[in-house]
Amino acid sequence: MSEEKATTEETKIEPATPSVAGAVQAPRAKRTVDFLGKDKERSGGGRPRGGGRRGASRQASDMDSRVLAIRRVTRVVAGGRRFSFSVLTVIGDRNGRVGVGLGKGGDTSLAMEKATKDARKNLIKIPLTKTKSISRDIKAKYSSAVVYIQPSPGNGLVAGSALRAVLDLGGVTDVNAKVISRSKNKLNIARASIEALRKLT
Repeated sequence: MSEEKATTEETKIEPATPSVAGAVQAPRAKRTVDFLGKDKERSGGGRPRGGGRRGASRQASDMDSRVLAIRRVTRVVAGGRRFSFSVLTVIGDRNGRVGVGLGKGGDTSLAMEKATKDARKNLIKIPLTKTKSISRDIKAKYSSAVVYIQPSPGNGLVAGSALRAVLDLGGVTDVNAKVISRSKNKLNIARASIEALRKLT
C-alpha cells in the first residue's frame, strides 16, 4: 500500500513540472502559485497591490465628496509649457462633519486624491441642533470672501455657490446663508464657510 501511495503522489507532481531534468523537478514542485498562475514570492507574497490604500478607501467610503473647481495651471519653461491641475474638493458625512481640501498634481486623478486627503486632515465637527440647524447667527471672513449664516426653521437649506456645498455635505438644514462680499473665488468662499461653522464650537 505504501508503494501505491508513493506512485500516485509522483503522478500528481509530474504534470505540474516541465520535463527538463529529474533533479530540477523537486524544487519546482514546492513553489506556491496564486490564482493568476504567478509565483507568490515574485508577486510580493500574494499581498493586495496598493499597500494600505485599500484600507484608506474603506475609511473614505462613509464620506461624500464634491468637486467645486478644477483649474489647469500652465507654467512656461525653457523647453515649452508644462501643465498641472488644481482641484478644490469638499467632503462630509452629512451628519455634522465637513472639510475642504486643495490638491495639485500632474493629472486630475492625482490632484483629486491629494485634495481628498487634505480635506480629511481639515475635518471639523459642527454642533447641530435637533433639527440639524445651527443655534445662532454667524458671520466669518476669509481673505476677500465674507459669508453670513442664520437659522431659518422650516425653510430648508437656502444658499448658493461653494457655501451651499459645504453646508449640504455638513448636514446643515433650515438655514439662510449668503455670500456678502463680491468675491467669486470658490476656495475663499468655502474656507470662509468653514471658519463660520468653526465659530459655533
